[in-house]
Amino acid sequence: MAKNFLDIGVPDVLVEALKQQGIETPFAIQSGTIPDTLANRDICGRAPTGSGKTIAFGIPLVIMTPKGYPNEPRSLILAPTRELAEQITVALRPLARRMGKSILSIYGGVNMRRQIDRLSKGVDIIVACPGRLNDLLEQKALTLEKVNRIVIDEADRMADMGFLPQVRKLLDQTSDKRQTILFSATLDGEVAVLTRDYQVNPVRHEFGSDQPDIHSMEHNFWSVDRPNRIPVTVNIIERYGRTIIFTRTKHGADRAVRQLKKMGTSAAAIHGDRSQHQRRRALTEFSEGKIQALVATDVAARGIHVDGIECVLHFDPPQDSKTYVHRSGRTARAGATGVVICFVDQVQHKIVKQLQKDVGLSLPITTPEMSEGPTTSKPPTGSGRSRLATNATELDDSPSRPRRRTRAIPTNRSDPKSRRNASKSVESIDSGEQSTRTNQSSKRRSSQPPPTGRAGYGKRLKRKAKPSAKSKKRRNRPEVTVFS
Repeated sequence: MAKNFLDIGVPDVLVEALKQQGIETPFAIQSGTIPDTLANRDICGRAPTGSGKTIAFGIPLVIMTPKGYPNEPRSLILAPTRELAEQITVALRPLARRMGKSILSIYGGVNMRRQIDRLSKGVDIIVACPGRLNDLLEQKALTLEKVNRIVIDEADRMADMGFLPQVRKLLDQTSDKRQTILFSATLDGEVAVLTRDYQVNPVRHEFGSDQPDIHSMEHNFWSVDRPNRIPVTVNIIERYGRTIIFTRTKHGADRAVRQLKKMGTSAAAIHGDRSQHQRRRALTEFSEGKIQALVATDVAARGIHVDGIECVLHFDPPQDSKTYVHRSGRTARAGATGVVICFVDQVQHKIVKQLQKDVGLSLPITTPEMSEGPTTSKPPTGSGRSRLATNATELDDSPSRPRRRTRAIPTNRSDPKSRRNASKSVESIDSGEQSTRTNQSSKRRSSQPPPTGRAGYGKRLKRKAKPSAKSKKRRNRPEVTVFS
């Protein structure tokens, strides 16, 4: 393996640019593929995520790509997701600028008019998702006839997502004398057919396993009930720093972000319902360390390629072993180590044990020993509730039903007013404030004398007044008949 990039034919200007990014020694995939790519050979490479393949195909591309013309790019990189396309563009832009080349990312979810305007000014290299690129071709916004170098990155993911028919359509529109470079985690099935149909005597390079090395990670399976998952997650983030959290649904991802923010932890979600601007900002802030937790669904996570992630958390257990391996592969990249934690409900123990067996693990499902974390409010003195339980109750989205309790008012049998008040009960919610106010107002009313006057007679006393002695005498007077 080469000790530096100069030994494999990289010019000084790019070596200096790489050095500024902290890249001085090439990885194995870079030492193996860059010389063959510079020799204009087709490349068929198998390499896991995080092995350094972006630099491996990016350096020859910025060196060998000629200047493009308006609406006529000269090199094309295909990626399965928007996030991956954007990350490739960000990684290669400094290198392209050093060589006087322009680069543009093309994907859905953003304004198409801006992309059309940029293409009309001339772009040398485009990094594109197949769907949006085909849309632009149908609108005659560009042509691929002058493209003589094409890179297909993560071809296995393209196959999983059903993009290979579109990829074939794009390849058919490029130059017949093109150089085709393909990278994939696996080289069988549909990827093997694509290689056979569109590459000419490719040089095959295979590095590492076709799957992330599960045994290079520390795996933990924790029995955590759903109400306690957020407080435990906060402890995990405080211990390991930036953490990628996987949920089963988009709604679950958004809810986890809201609850983490309530606990004072910075977090953002990426999934199919988020706009491209929101997804890009979340990835950028996570990469720069501005947020500590990135909550993602499985589909959106396929474009996450961030180095230096020490922990991956399966907030919801994955559906199968393949998903578990792919999720966990976001950590322990490029020879580093990492920690993987999976939350398990009581009813999920049997499913998770089968998952472990499929992956090749045999680990107990234990209770986490977490340090005491931050709280959103102080529990009442003498309540006897733990801090963890307090947080879990505060973060539970489902409102609890108010409890009713009936409280009798002490009576004095000799006092008729007291007996009337005793027959009434007071309903109150848990806080007791309403019942207190009701009792106080009732006592005030009972202690005040009844109002006088006609209004008091009709509204307050609600009973017939006793006749006076004078009225009784008038009523008992004998009737007298007068004859005229």
